[in-house]
Order: sequence, then C-alpha cells, then structure tokens
Amino acid sequence: MSEAPHSDSEVKRVPSGLEDVQRDENRAPWLLNMAEVKLLGIAGVGFFLDAYDLFIINPVSTMLMYRLYGGNSMPPGLEGFLKAGANIGSVIGQFGFGYAADALGRKAVYGKELMLIIFATIMSLTVPTGSLSPDSCLIYLGVWRIILGIGVGGDYPMSASVTSDRTNLRKRGTMLAYIFSNQGWGSLVGSLVTIIVLLCYKQVMHEEGKVSKTDGVWRIAVGLSLIPAFATLYQRLTLGESTRYIASKALSDEEKIAKDSAAAQEEPVKHVASSGSESDVPVAELTEGTAPKKAHFREFIEYFSHWRNGKLLLATSMCWFLLDIAFYGINLNQNVVLQQIGFDGKTGTPWEKMFNISTGNIIITVLGFVPGYYATIFTIEKLGRKWIQIQGFLLAALFLGILAGKFDTLSKPAFIVCFALLQFFFNFGANSTTYCYPAEVFPTRFKAFAHGISAAAGKAGAIISALAFNSLSKKVGTPVILWIFFGCCIAGAGFTLMLPEVKGRDADIIDAEEMRQTREKSSAQ
Repeated sequence: MSEAPHSDSEVKRVPSGLEDVQRDENRAPWLLNMAEVKLLGIAGVGFFLDAYDLFIINPVSTMLMYRLYGGNSMPPGLEGFLKAGANIGSVIGQFGFGYAADALGRKAVYGKELMLIIFATIMSLTVPTGSLSPDSCLIYLGVWRIILGIGVGGDYPMSASVTSDRTNLRKRGTMLAYIFSNQGWGSLVGSLVTIIVLLCYKQVMHEEGKVSKTDGVWRIAVGLSLIPAFATLYQRLTLGESTRYIASKALSDEEKIAKDSAAAQEEPVKHVASSGSESDVPVAELTEGTAPKKAHFREFIEYFSHWRNGKLLLATSMCWFLLDIAFYGINLNQNVVLQQIGFDGKTGTPWEKMFNISTGNIIITVLGFVPGYYATIFTIEKLGRKWIQIQGFLLAALFLGILAGKFDTLSKPAFIVCFALLQFFFNFGANSTTYCYPAEVFPTRFKAFAHGISAAAGKAGAIISALAFNSLSKKVGTPVILWIFFGCCIAGAGFTLMLPEVKGRDADIIDAEEMRQTREKSSAQ
C-alpha cells in the first residue's frame, strides 16, 4: 500500500477515477466547451434568481411603501421581516436540501428547489393589496418570501455539488466561480428590469399621478424571474447522477461492509436455527452483500468529529458568516450608499424617487459587483482560493475602514470610488471563494451537507445584518457599523488561515486514503 499523500502537489499526481471528465486541455480554464456551457446554464440560473429575488426586494419595498402607506415609512419590524424573510428561508433550505443531496443523491433532489422557487414566486404575486390591511399585506408577502428563500437556499449546496461532481480538477474552481458570478448578473438584470418597467409606467404614474399603479410595476418585475426558472426546470429534473457521486457512495458502502466484517471476527452473534436452538454464526455471513445502512447523519458526525475534518467545516462556516455580516449589511441597506452618491430618491414625484433609486442600484452593481466576479474567474486557477480569499478580506477591510473613518468628510467622487473598490474586493475575494471552498475541500459523500451548513452560517450573518443594521445605526451611527464590518473582515482573514489551498486537490482521494489507514490500523489492533 502506498502512503497517504501529504501535500497538494502529491494529490495532483494521483488519478481519482471519479471525475466525469479528465481531459488535460491546453486552453485557459475559463474557456468553456459546450458541455460546460450547458452545465453553467443549468446550475447558474439558481444564483441568477438568488440575487434577482434577494436584491429586488429593495425597490419592491419602496414601491410597497407608496402603494400601502402613501409614501410614509413602513413599520420597522415589518420592513426588517420582509427584507430578512428570504434569508431566513435560505437557512432552512441549505440544511434540508444539503442533507438530502448527500443522503438520497443529487438526481433524486435536484430541480425540487427550483420548483419551490417557482411556486413561491407565483404566490408572492397574489398579495391582495386591495383587500388586506397594509401590515397584513407585508406579512403575507414576507411568509411567501420565506418559502421562496427555502428554494433559493437549497440551490446553494445543490448547484455547488452538481457542478463540482462533474468538473475536472483543473477547471473546478473556474466553473464554480462562473456559477456564482450569476449573482452579479441577477442583481444587474433586476435593476434594469425595474427601470424598464418604470419607464413603461411613466405616463400613468408621473404624468397622471396614479401612484397606485406601482402595484403593477413590482408584480411584473418579480414575475419576470419565472422565465429563466421555467426555462431550466426540465433540464434539472432530468439531469442524471454523476459518476463521482456513484463511485463515492460505493466507496462508502465498501467501508461499511469492511467494518462489519471486522466486527464479526471479534464478536459472534446468536442465530436462532430452524430447530429453535441458538448457534454462533459470524456476522459477516449475515451481512455479506447486505451491509446495514448507517444513518447518513451519524456517519457525517463521525467524520467531522475528527479535528482534521471538523476544523475545515468550522473555518468554511465562520468565513462565510463573517463575510455575510458585512456583505449583506452593505447590500441590503443600500439607501445609505445611495444617499451619499445622490440617488436616494429623496426629492421629486414618487415615480422620480423610485427611478432614481433603481438607477443608483445599477451604478453600484456595474461599478464593482460584476467586475469582481470576473476577476475571480480569470485568476482562481492561478492565484488559488486561499490567496484570493485572504486578500479580498483584507482589502475589503481597508476600504471599510476608509469609509468608516471619513464617512462625513469624503467627497462624492471619493466615496463612489471607495465603495466601488469595496464591492470589487468583496467579489474578487471572499464572496466568491466562500462558495467555492466547501464544494472543493470536502469529499463527495459529505460535500452537499457541509456546503449547506457553511452557507447557512453565512445566511445567519446576513439575517443579523438585515435585522440589526437599521436600529443599531440609528443608535450608534453608520460609521460605527462600518467599523464592525471592518472587524468581521479581519476575523475572516484569520479563519481562512485554517483552510488548505484546494487548487488541484481531490478530497475524495484523501478521504479514501484515510479510510484505508483507519482500516489497516483497526486490523493491526
């Protein structure tokens, strides 16, 4: 038996036999073939919808403010519930779909999360604004956004594991970054759609003053997300199981049989013969070919009870948690930023206010959101995930520190540049790599659930920001909140040091080698 690989360079030389594709192409990793483009379309639409649905709630809440409250502020608690609803649901979806994908298989589960997104989106459009009280309308919409969030959250571990299972090692990080970059496009398209629909309603809202027509604007903007969802649903539901997952489950079952056989040699069991007398029969004879299925959750706990594995899950979860406190704290409360750049919609008619806010959202997205994702795509296989994540955390901390320290004195151009660079290094940094890491550092048999746990930790951070940002900023001031975000980014860089570089690293090889060593150690004992 060969010794376990001790370094990433050694891991690269060992063929796992678990990839669907192992071609050693000479072209750049970010140049995709048709099969990869198809996979990108199937898996990427989930993250497009994720950003579209999560970030469009900002303009939608503004429209509902005019439709339901005559332009007055919403009750703070209900506004927080509405904005945090999808993130609350995401935590449930990430746990549930992540566990199911490992325990039941990707094929059995994939597509169900998209069906849930479609159903919840349709039900969100049925808010009876003309018959329910304003507060009841917000509660109605918030409940369906929680259900929408369950589907959106389920897409994180599902699309990550489906993509990682089907991509060869030299392009795995690039493909995952491509999938995640659809968040940027979802946010951008959401802002564009809002502007276009508002322009279509300009005559009736701006010229004729019929503000109640905002009901049509937000319903159309939300409903258009159903088009890409329906377009890829069939492909998801009919996608076959990956050879990597099948081989990983076979390896896991083989290990269970080996453990049962070893136990049988130590302890005979009482077998009731046909005559009714008891006789000693080895367990191996009873379990041969029919090893009892150990509960997947118990197997998961057993694997991560070892510190070498548990620390990786701790690190991926904490990095994502700390990132999302800062990332969503900024992006779910863009009114602070829009006010600084003059697009907060404080003056003019209701239509002009909503149009200015949507224009400001596009500026924010174009300045740093989308370019940061593509910087990650083009460099992830050269620079590695760990380097990108650490420098992203540190540079985001730098620009948060500048914004916090000079919040009231920065000129408008300086503020825009600083905020654009902050967004750029969020996405050319931890916002991309925290998604990639769990899909690469964990073995296939635990990948989806571990990814779901890590993503759920991130959403917990997002929920904290969504619920606490407004009330806390009124008490201590926005600069203090930005300093808290600064501290989160520094801590995130520290937790990243616990993670290995996963470029070219095959976690299934390491997992199989650990199984072999454990088996040999048990046999020797």
